[in-house]
Amino acid sequence: MKGVDDVEEKPKDIIRFTAEKLSVGEVSQLVVSPVCGAVSLFVGTTRNNFEGKNVISLEYEAYVPMAENEIRKICSDIRQKWPVRHIAVFHRLGLVPVSEASTVIAVSSAHRAASLEAVSYAIDSLKAKVPIWKKEIYEESTSSWKRNKECFWAAGD
Repeated sequence: MKGVDDVEEKPKDIIRFTAEKLSVGEVSQLVVSPVCGAVSLFVGTTRNNFEGKNVISLEYEAYVPMAENEIRKICSDIRQKWPVRHIAVFHRLGLVPVSEASTVIAVSSAHRAASLEAVSYAIDSLKAKVPIWKKEIYEESTSSWKRNKECFWAAGD
């Protein structure tokens, strides 16, 4: 009879860009493992305001091949820093209305500290390194492409 440590389960990195509405439950389930006691999540949602303006939605664009490659590098970095099992990074493209998720990141690990730290690192690194552009669409029929202040390649503008 196989013991807990004999579970044959290859660690997975699941990366997806989609125009479809994101399901937090679906992304969370993708990283569940019988050898893990923790699943940590980050869910980024569209808020209804920015600097006094009423935001009605965000619009995201990405150069997907490069974005996927950068996220793979982030997953690799996470695996070198923490003992995690599975990592899922989903990002929505196109219009994302207020209160809907634009980003869902899920990480599983044996214990909570590793997955919590890995999720925090993942979102910080995604914002700093991944070529994703965000346009805020305001109630006043105006819009504005936003420079990501955390992005290393936009620094110095």
